[in-house]
Amino acid sequence: MNKLFPAFLIVGALAACKNKVTPATPAASNKELAALFEKYYNGRMALLPVEATINGDTRYNDQLPAEFTDSYRGKLSAFFTENLQAVQQFNREQLNETDRTSYDIFKREMEMSIEGLQYQYFSTTDYTIDGHVPFNQFYGLPLSFGQMGSGAGAQPFNTVRDYDNWLKRAAAFPAWADSAIVYFKKGIAAGNVLPAKLVVKMITQMQNMVASDVTKSLYYGPVKNMPDSFPDSDKKRLAAAFTPLIQSTLSPAFQKLADFLKKEYLPTARTSTGIKEVPNGPELYNFLVRYWTTTAKKPDEIYNTGLEEVKRIRGLMDSVKNSVGFKGDLKAFFEYMRTNKRFMPYKKPEEVLNAFRNIQARIEPHLKDMFGHTPKMKFEIRQTEAFRAASASAEYKQGTADGKRPGIFYVPILDATTFNTTSGMESLFLHEAIPGHHYQVSLTLENTSLPTFRRYLWYGAYGEGWALYCESLGKELGLYTDPYQYAGALGDEMHRAIRLVVDVAMHAKNMTREEAIAYMMANEAISEEGATAEIERYMALPAQALSYKIGALKIRELRNKYSQELPTKFSLSAFHDEFLHFGCMPLDLVEQNMDEWAAARK
Repeated sequence: MNKLFPAFLIVGALAACKNKVTPATPAASNKELAALFEKYYNGRMALLPVEATINGDTRYNDQLPAEFTDSYRGKLSAFFTENLQAVQQFNREQLNETDRTSYDIFKREMEMSIEGLQYQYFSTTDYTIDGHVPFNQFYGLPLSFGQMGSGAGAQPFNTVRDYDNWLKRAAAFPAWADSAIVYFKKGIAAGNVLPAKLVVKMITQMQNMVASDVTKSLYYGPVKNMPDSFPDSDKKRLAAAFTPLIQSTLSPAFQKLADFLKKEYLPTARTSTGIKEVPNGPELYNFLVRYWTTTAKKPDEIYNTGLEEVKRIRGLMDSVKNSVGFKGDLKAFFEYMRTNKRFMPYKKPEEVLNAFRNIQARIEPHLKDMFGHTPKMKFEIRQTEAFRAASASAEYKQGTADGKRPGIFYVPILDATTFNTTSGMESLFLHEAIPGHHYQVSLTLENTSLPTFRRYLWYGAYGEGWALYCESLGKELGLYTDPYQYAGALGDEMHRAIRLVVDVAMHAKNMTREEAIAYMMANEAISEEGATAEIERYMALPAQALSYKIGALKIRELRNKYSQELPTKFSLSAFHDEFLHFGCMPLDLVEQNMDEWAAARK
C-alpha cells in the first residue's frame, strides 16, 4: 500500500499529555480548532498539488511544483511551523475527547514534519520532499506521473477542463526534471547519493518512458479514451495537442533524465548498501524508525524481535512441510513450491485476476461475523500497467470520498504462466484488498465526523499493521484450507519478520545487499529476482518496511488482551469496528483509545 500522508510521533509530548489530569469531557467540539484543521488541510493541498489530486481534490490538477527544492522546502517548513504555533494556542485539557485526539495527532504531524525537513535525504511515499534524492527506483513523481498521464490513475480525464489541466501540468514536467537533475548534482557534491544498484533500475525506467511511436505511448491513452460527449472542436484541439506534448515535451525530458543518471550520476553512486553511509545517516535512520513505527523502539530491539519471529514462523513452516509429506529440508520445500509447475496453472492474466475474484467471493459470507461496519466504496481488481509492472509490487490504491474513483487492488503480472499460487495469493488479497487496506482506508475516508486532515492521514504502523493483521484472519474467513496456501500465508508473515532483521542490519549494522538477499532466500520461498526487488526497496525506503510487523504485533497483542479481560463481553466484530472507527493514528494513541473502549465494556 503506497500512501500519501506522512506518519509522525513525538513520544515525549504524548507522555506529558498522559500525565495530566483530564477534566470532565466537554460535550461540544471546538469550532475554532476545527477551522484550523480545515485551513491546514486546504493550505497543504495548495502546497502539494499532486497529493491533492490523489485525494480527489481537483483544484490544483494543472500544477506541478518541484517540492524538493530548497525554496519549496522552506515554504513547507514555514507552513508546518505556523500551524504548530497555531494549535498550541488551544488548551488541550478543555477539549472534548475527539478533539484531544485530533490535537495530539496534529501537533505531532507538525513537529515531525519540521524535524524531517532538516534531513536532505528524508523520504516519504507518493510525493517527495527530499532535497538530494528527488526520486528513486521505487517511488517518486516520474513513476506516478506515468499512471496519472495514462488516464488510469488519479488524474481525471472526464471533462474538457480535465484534459486542459493535464496538458498544463504535463508541460511543466521538463522544468521539474531539470530541477531534479540540479538537486541530484547537489547530492553528489554533499555525498548524499543513492546506491548504484538502484540507479541502474532508474535508468531503465526513464528510458521506458520515451516514446518512439506517439500513439503507443501510455500518455496517449486519454486521446484513445476521449469521451464521445466532447464537442468536435475540443476533440480535435485536444488530440492535436497530445502529439507534440509526448514527442517534444515528455519524451525529451525522460531521455534527459536517463542520460544524466547513466552518464553523470551512476559513476558517482555509492557501492554501500545502508543509509548509515550518507552524512548524518545514523541519526536519519533513528528518525525514520520513529517516523514509520510510531513508537520509541530502538533499532536493536526491532532487530531482536525480528530474529525471534523468524525462528517462530520457521517452526510453523516446518510443521506444514511435514503435514504434506514432503521429504527434505525447508530450503528444498521452498524451492519445490517456487518452481514446481503444479503451482503455476494460469495461461492468461485474466485467469490470475479471476482467481483473486474467487478469493473475494469465498470470504464474503464470513465478513459479517468479523465486521459490523463495512465501506460503501466500490472496489476493483486490475492488472498493473505494463510500464511499471517490472518494478511494482501488488498494491492498493485508494478511491475518492465522492465515489467517482473506486479502491483498486493492482496485481503485477509479467507472465501469467509463471504466476505462482503458493506466493500467498489468499493472504495477499486479505492484506492489500479486503478486509485490509480497502476496509481501513475507505471507512476512514467515509467518516465525515473526522477532520479532513485525519481522513487522509497515514501511519504505516497502523495501516500496514492492520493489513498484515488481516492476513492472520485467513482461517476465520474460510481460507487457508489448502496447506500450500497456508504455507504461502506463513511465507508472507515470514517476509515481514525478515524485514525487521534485514532493514535494521543494512541501515544500522553492516549487512550488505547481497547478504540481505541471501538471508531472505534462506528463510522464505522467494526467487532471487523477487528477493532482489524487495531488498532494493528497503534500500530505497529505509525503515518503511518495519511498520508492518510492528503494527500487526500490537493489534494482535491488544486483541488477546481484551479477549482475556472481557471473556464474556468481548466481540471480535466490535473490536475491529472500534479499531477502524477513528482512522489512522500512532500505535500508543491506538492503545490508549482501545484501553478506554475495553474499560467501558467491563
